[in-house]
Amino acid sequence: MSNGETASTLQQFNTSTSAKRYRPFSFSRIYAITINTVTELTRLKVFYVLLIFGLLLIGSSIFMAQFSFQQEFQILKDVSLGAISIFTSLLAIVATARLLPQDLDDRILYTILAKPVPRFEYILGKIAGVLLLLAISTLVMGAAFLLVLYIREQAVVHATLQQMSNAPRDQVADAIRIIQSSAFNIDIFPGIVIIYLKACLLAALTLFVSTFATSNIFTIVVMAFIYFIGHLQATAREYWLHEHSSGLVSRIFLAIVALLFPDLQAFNLVDDIIAGTAISLSVFAKTALLGVFYTTIYTLLATFVFYGKEL
Repeated sequence: MSNGETASTLQQFNTSTSAKRYRPFSFSRIYAITINTVTELTRLKVFYVLLIFGLLLIGSSIFMAQFSFQQEFQILKDVSLGAISIFTSLLAIVATARLLPQDLDDRILYTILAKPVPRFEYILGKIAGVLLLLAISTLVMGAAFLLVLYIREQAVVHATLQQMSNAPRDQVADAIRIIQSSAFNIDIFPGIVIIYLKACLLAALTLFVSTFATSNIFTIVVMAFIYFIGHLQATAREYWLHEHSSGLVSRIFLAIVALLFPDLQAFNLVDDIIAGTAISLSVFAKTALLGVFYTTIYTLLATFVFYGKEL
């Protein structure tokens, strides 16, 4: 964010607080910080590098498989949903890790908090900006994925119609129906939502780590460890319970580990989507609530630590 934009934003804060009686909580202040955060993040080169890489990976998946159409659609979904998951996770960690250190280095944080802007509004504005950017990125990549899937579906349908030009109409209709059911699955949409919520969780956790980290590099390294631990946690937990007693002490210990390191594997519904397994409403609701819970908890923890931080 340039100095001119920062001054403009702070002038808006001044006008708001001078024209009205000061309010301890203001959505307008949070909105201003959110929009400026999105603007700042969209100017990062890493954002465009990751986005272009993700879109290219999704687009290239159309050429990665020339098997039966069922196998082709499965590989396309696997590559595309995996690209969306990796991109959003990397963006959530890299973008969030630099927010507080950058504002501290540029001394923008001191100017904003001196207006006065409560620290929890600053934190809410920052995390809201990241979540908005993640939502936009997820929508763009999700739309690209669905477009590629539709193009391949139409290509397969066209080829099938040519091959079955002399077949009975009912047989052709059944073949087209099988192709369409193999390509599109309604569970794709809740799967993308869960991928987004996983990225939100990682963003909130990264923000929490950055409140006591010494640099953005340190935050990214810590989050890399947490990311891998989160994906291996379920396997390690099963091994621990199998090899050791499943007593009360063990379960309490595992619960503490699960609280500190969220089970990221629980947000991996891609395998079910590829296999065509229906995602039940209860599984979706449970996973979504888990993502919202962790995002809220880590945001509150970040606010709590940030209040005690000496600036």
